[in-house]
Order: sequence, then structure tokens, then C-alpha cells
Amino acid sequence: MALEGRRIEVRGTVQGVGFRPWVYRVACEEGVRGRVRNHARGVTIEAFGSPSELAAFLLRIESEHPPAAEVCAVRAEAIPAEAAVGFEIVASRDEGERRVSIPADLATCPDCLREVFDPADRRYRYPFTNCTNCGPRYTIARDVPYDRRATTMAAFEMCPQCRREYGDPADRRFHAQPNACPDCGPRLRVIGDVPAASASASSDDALAQAVAALRAGQIVAIKGLGGYHVACDACSAACVRRLRERKQRDEKPFAVMVRDLAEARRVAFVSLEEERLLVSIERPIVLLQRQPQAPLAREVAPGNPLVGVMLAYTPLHHLLLEAFGGPLVMTSGNLSDEPMAAGDDEAVERLSGIADLFLAHDRAIENRCDDSVARVIAGVPTLLRRSRGYVPRAIPLARPVARPVLACGGQLKNAFCLAAGDSAWLGPHLGDLDNLEACRAFDEQVERLQRFLGVRPELIAHDLHPDYYSTGYARRRPEALKVAVQHHHAHVAALAAERGLDGPVLGLAWDGTGYGTDGAAWGGELLRVDGARCERLATLRPLRLAGSDEAIRQVWRIALAALDDAFDGAPPLESLALFDGVADRDVSVVRQMIAKGLHTPLAHGAGRWFDALGALGLARARSSYEGQVALEWNLVAEAVGRVGTEAEPYPFAWLEGSGVAQADLRGLVRGAALELAEGVAAGCVSARFHETMAEVAAQMVRRAGLEHASLPVLLTGGCFQNERLVEGVLRRLAGRRVLRHRLVPPGDGGIALGQVLVADALARGEAGMMDDGGRRVAMSREA
Repeated sequence: MALEGRRIEVRGTVQGVGFRPWVYRVACEEGVRGRVRNHARGVTIEAFGSPSELAAFLLRIESEHPPAAEVCAVRAEAIPAEAAVGFEIVASRDEGERRVSIPADLATCPDCLREVFDPADRRYRYPFTNCTNCGPRYTIARDVPYDRRATTMAAFEMCPQCRREYGDPADRRFHAQPNACPDCGPRLRVIGDVPAASASASSDDALAQAVAALRAGQIVAIKGLGGYHVACDACSAACVRRLRERKQRDEKPFAVMVRDLAEARRVAFVSLEEERLLVSIERPIVLLQRQPQAPLAREVAPGNPLVGVMLAYTPLHHLLLEAFGGPLVMTSGNLSDEPMAAGDDEAVERLSGIADLFLAHDRAIENRCDDSVARVIAGVPTLLRRSRGYVPRAIPLARPVARPVLACGGQLKNAFCLAAGDSAWLGPHLGDLDNLEACRAFDEQVERLQRFLGVRPELIAHDLHPDYYSTGYARRRPEALKVAVQHHHAHVAALAAERGLDGPVLGLAWDGTGYGTDGAAWGGELLRVDGARCERLATLRPLRLAGSDEAIRQVWRIALAALDDAFDGAPPLESLALFDGVADRDVSVVRQMIAKGLHTPLAHGAGRWFDALGALGLARARSSYEGQVALEWNLVAEAVGRVGTEAEPYPFAWLEGSGVAQADLRGLVRGAALELAEGVAAGCVSARFHETMAEVAAQMVRRAGLEHASLPVLLTGGCFQNERLVEGVLRRLAGRRVLRHRLVPPGDGGIALGQVLVADALARGEAGMMDDGGRRVAMSREA
């Protein structure tokens, strides 16, 4: 039978996940000859055989793949037949257009874990055991294609046994780029004031010293996959308090790491969907309802019934937790609001005031990558922070971008995005760009991902806010056209992109603050979005923020502004517990600021209403971290039922005279304040508040009119991380197509993806205008 040839290109996450050895085995099973290689865009196969052999081979390539691989596209073309002998894996080529196919870092697989705890195995208790199905990937990559020479493992020469595994297509370590063993691979070492700390005799000695320190109540900095964690005994109140003091983190919850699912169930309730998240290869931190009898110290998450739990995801973590014998606080190695430390010298310099001991190793971290965070919201697993385990996995685009785009994201929870062709890549979570370290990390990561892609952006998108670091960065880049995208327009476009929509949508974009096209702070918006076109259909009547950002920290100021507005300047402050702890003089000063319009910007954000009513109901004058009051206000409502159908909404009205319909919530404020003054339980008031906000959102959609009745409704923005609000909106919009985020954060960590889509549409000439600075600005008009 005549031979034929096929060149098959496979794109997606197909490097570093055992794809080539899998192709080798499939080819041998189907009798196909030829070769497979990595290239900068993915994997290329040159296959030769009979038509039936090639057809069977191609069908398996299209329909099967290794567990950690993600195949985005398979393209085959005929090539001249070649009398190849057998099938082989050949060296990579670095040529032509680049596309990142480096996989994300993968949790330790069951096979490797068995080896680590098997005394008869040569990798017994080796903290860096891995194979093609698990281990470090993105965090050690220096360039593409993803080969050992282009990773930080290039510093370790494989021993003869590891080399045999690496070269054997039948072995699960065949071409596992981080492959190593105790004889040839990375080793642990301890840095600190302990005997033999600087030159431990073995990894086991270093591990034992770290465990002894933890048992003695000390704080240990531990080098992980994407950076340093800071760990301590999660069951010791004194240890956790000490960590809070040193880390300058007053009340924001700490994450907890446990050895396995059974231990996770001892500290929290775990549903089937939550279990799937916990045991997934990405191993995110999962927010769970804490068990009443959990042994965790209250200080892990003070005043919060939720706890962030993650399972051990490296051999080092498994060994550490097995030896320690209980859950550990495992929080990012940083001071509050800084990026996590990644280099050893950097960690010692930045964390010496926090950690008593450093458990380090000699495998360098090339790309810092913090832990991802997820939660099941109204039955849907939702990423709240997209980083380790997910980055740099590509997000497919329904419509390829016309030119490469860099989107710089926002100021808070920053994650930038690069797009080329039919794919977009969100960078790792970088946190708030409010300090020099975070800004340096932003610059470094943008440049690195551009290098991996091998492209320079021709469009650079940024937020409208003129004072964001990301906006300034975009303006400083001289080589590309700049595109300003309104914050909430980007939120809606991000969800549309994630769900593969290419057409008009209605978007409820509810968050705390975003710079509006009129200069006011938006955040309670209903928008009609179609590419670069954005029409503002409805919003919330604004509140005054006395002191601007200071009001977001001192939330009693927002509550006072709402009360004075609702009660015409004469609210019953003496009957509200919130104001027992606020000085009369401070109340007087804030009222004067509002009356004179001094540093009191208008804010339409739904998050500010959560702050105002949460401050009132919880009698909490200040917020120690972003979103704290809204979260606690949501959780206190749980005492009156999950869904809250029995809670009657407070009254509210609609104002039509300003060109955009505004929901007037003064009736809500009056009703809630009077009930609180009469002694009604905060949980009941919170339940009614949430039902009111859900009704406002639903009415915004219904009032949009018949011309919008067929459009999908997108729920986006940080407020839709609130489960009770989401449930209330879904119940009221039953029958409509309502879409939510899954793999792109609903908060500001996802807006860069939306900026990409809007910038690309604007560049195609769909809509837009020029501002005085010569930038292109996406069109956003009043209804």
C-alpha cells in the first residue's frame, strides 16, 4: 500500500505535559513512522504511513491527550511521503512565530507521591520529585520552546539513571524537563540561626530543622514553586498573632495548607464542587465554610466563618505537613500589599523581620507566581485570583485580534493581559500597584511574557483613570497606539470574552469604584456593550465620599453621608451603635466637608452601598482591608437562611431626569436605619438589604426595554463575588440567559482581558473618539 505523509501542528498547552512521549506511543500503536518536535507555537508531527494508519493516528491526536495537556487546535496538511524508519522525538526548533505553550505548574501526581513515601524507591523523601504529569513548569521557564536548557533546571546535570528515564519513551519521565533525583537535583538548605544552617548535610536535615522550628512556635519562610510562603502553626493563637504583627496584617484572613482531603474536611465543610477544586491539578486556595469544631486558631480568619484552604501541591509540602502533623498557615511571603518574594537574597532582605528561619533550595524561581484563589458561588466554581496553576494558560478568543495587544489592567488586584492571534494570556496576579516592589514586578512580568510570545504590542490598552500606575506605564511606552478603556466597559467585555461571545450583551457591572467617562466614580452600572461600543443604561444614585479614599477605610463616613441624605440631615445617630465610637467632632467635620463639597467626590459604586449599610448594621467604623465590610455584611445574613426568599426588600425609587436612570436607595437607608434603631437583628436587616440590591439589579435589566430583552445578561465586578446577591439576581431573572465568570476573576484581576477586546474592536474602527492627549478612547455614551 502506498505511503502518504501528513504534517500535523498541535497548539495549546502541549509542552512539559508528556505530550510528545504520548504521541510517540500512539504512533507506535498505530504503525505510523516519522517524528515529533516542540516548536515555539506548540508541537509539530511529521507522520508517514498508509491512509488508514494516518487516519487512525490523526483521530486519536484530535480526540485524546495526556491529562495535563490542553489542545486548542489541530491542523493537518499533506506532505510528500518519506520512507522513515520507526518514530522518534527530535530536538526542538526555535523558528517562526512564537506562541506560549509552556504549561502552568502542576500539583504532585499520585505516582510521584507514592515514590516520595516509598522507602524502597530511590526518590524516597526527595522534595523535588516530579514527572511529565506534575511539577514546576511556568515558574522555572526562561524562554520557549519549553526545553530543559531554557529553564532554571539547566543548572543541574542529570545523573545516568535520570538521563535514562528522560530518554526512554516508555517511562513517565520521558522528556520531563524538571526531572531530578537526590543524586543530581536541587537540594534544601536552611538559612537562619540554627546549627549547620548554612550548609545542611542533606535535604532531610534541613526539613527536620524547619519542622522543629514550626513545632517550637516559630515562623518559617518556605521557598515554594512561585515564591516564598510564610508558615506557622495554624492551631496556635499566639503563633498566628505574632505572624499578624510581623506581617502588618490586622484582620485579613490567612490561607491554611493541609495534607489531604480528609484533613480539609476536619477544618471545613467541603461540597462536591469544592472538593473538585481542592483536588484539581491547579490546587487553588478554596474559600470554605469553617467547621464549628475546627482546631484552627480564631486568629486565622478573625470574625469570618470562611477559611481559605489548599491542599499540599509539592513533595516538599507533603513531607513538611506529614512531619508536622497538622495544618499550617501558608501565606504569601511579603509585607502587606507587596508581591511575594521569589529570590533567596530578596527573601532574606524582605522577610527577615517576619521569619525566624528560611527553608530554601537551589532551584531558582524565574517567574514569581502567587497562589490562585477560588470559591463556589451559587453552585459555580469561580476563580477570584488567577495565578499559579492557571498562568500562562491561554484563553481562546472568539475573534482573533487584528494586531498584538497589551492590556495593562487596573491598579488593584492587577493582572495584565497579552493577546495575539486567537489567544489571550492573562499574566499572574500581581496585587495592588501601590508600592515600588509591585510596580517593579509588573514591569518585569510584562517584559517576560512579551519575550515568551516573541511579539511587541501594536496596541496598548489601559484604564481611563489618569493616576493608575498601569495607565502611566502604558503612556510611557512609545512604540504603540494607546487605547483608554472605561473600567466597567472592560469588566463586561472580559466576561463576554471568557464566554466566547461576539455581539451585544447587557452587563451588570457592580463593584466599588471605577473611573467614569464623566469623571465620577462608577460601579453600579447596567451597560449595553458591543465591542468598543458601550451605552450606560442605568446606575445607582451616588453617595458622597468624604475624604475620597479615606472614606473607603473609615466606612462610617459613607454611612453618615447616606444617612444625612436619606433623612434630610436629621438621622437618628444617637440610636445607632455605629456612632457610639465616632467622636462628635469628627461627625461635624465630615458634615461640613459634604455641605461645602470639599474633597467629597460622588460615587455610584454598589460596593459603597455595601460599605454604608454594613458599617451601620455591624457597627463597624473602619475597614482594615478592601471588601471586609461587604463580606462580613454578607455573612451575617446567613443566620436567616441561604436564599432569603422570606426577606422583604426595602423600598426604593427610580430617578429619570439625569439622562441615565438612577436607582434611588434613600428608602432602603431609612428602612434599615429605623429597624436597627429599634433593635432588629443585623442579620435580618442584612438579608433585606441583599434582597433589595438583587431587586434593584433585576429591575435595571427589566427596565432596559424590549429591544434588549433577547440579549444575554452578564454579572461582573467584585460585588458578584457575593453569593447572596448572585442568588437573588438569578432568582429574579429566571428565564433570562444570565452568565457569570468561571476562569477569569469577576473583580479587577480580570479587566485586562476586557481591555484587550475593546482595544481590538476600537482599532478595527468600530467606534471611538480621540481625547486631548492623542489617545484613542472607547466610546461610552449616556442613554
